[in-house]
Amino acid sequence: MEKKVRAHVIITGRVQGVFFRYETMQAAQERNIFGWVRNRQDRSVEALFEGAQANVVAMLEWCKEGPPLANVKQVQVEWEDFAGEFSRFEITS
Repeated sequence: MEKKVRAHVIITGRVQGVFFRYETMQAAQERNIFGWVRNRQDRSVEALFEGAQANVVAMLEWCKEGPPLANVKQVQVEWEDFAGEFSRFEITS
């Protein structure tokens, strides 16, 4: 069985007002990733991804580009211990 991982991510650049959260949710669901995504006050986007290691790594690669209207400057990743506390992926506030 593939190793499960958890990544806490901050994405900066032009990532608000470009459907980043919605597209992230779609991309995460396609990759069988659980967790959440939300906008932050500083105009960045924050997300928590949990799932199989290869899927989470693929999701992080997706975040470097984001949706077509986004202009991603940086993706900061903090690896955390897998908790398995989510049953779906959602947009939170």
